[in-house]
Amino acid sequence: MRRSRRIKIIATLGPASASRAVVAELFKAGADVFRINMSHASHDAMRERIAMIRSIEEEFDRPIAILVDLQGPKLRVGEFGDGAVHLRKGDAFTLDANPAHGDLSRVYLPHPEILGALLPGHRILIDDGKVLLRVVKVAPGRADTVVEVAGKVSNKKGVSLPDTTIPTSA
Repeated sequence: MRRSRRIKIIATLGPASASRAVVAELFKAGADVFRINMSHASHDAMRERIAMIRSIEEEFDRPIAILVDLQGPKLRVGEFGDGAVHLRKGDAFTLDANPAHGDLSRVYLPHPEILGALLPGHRILIDDGKVLLRVVKVAPGRADTVVEVAGKVSNKKGVSLPDTTIPTSA
C-alpha cells in the first residue's frame, strides 16, 4: 500500500541506525527514503543494507526508496584496525603509503601525489578541521606529523591541505 502524502521523509543510515530493528522503527515512524552515504560505507555494507531495506519493504508490503549518496573527489585517510583512534596534542602521527589498517601511530593516505607534495610546516586538517596535524618531516611515501589540535580520527575521514599545492593534470 502506497502513502499518499506529497512530502517525503529521508532518514540517513549510519552506525546508530544500522540494525534491522531500528530501520523498521524509522519506517514505521514515517521515513519514506533511506539514504546510504558511500563516503563511509563499503560496497558489501551497502549490499547488506539494501537487502535489509528490501526485506522490511516485503514485511510491510509498502515500497521504500533508497538514496545512495556517492563519494565525491575528497581526499580521505584509510581505515583503522579499531575503527578510530583518539590523537592527543603533541602526539607523533604518520601518514603513509602502507595500506595496512592504521593505529595510534600511523594511517594510510591513499594519495601518493599528496605525500610527495607535503613539506615540513604544512598543516593537515582531518574531519573538517576537527584534528590539526603539522608536518615535521617528509620521506618517500610518508609524512611525519605532530598533533596540534587533538581529537578522534575514524575510518575514511576527509583530509584538507590548506598549505599544500596538489599536483593535478590539466
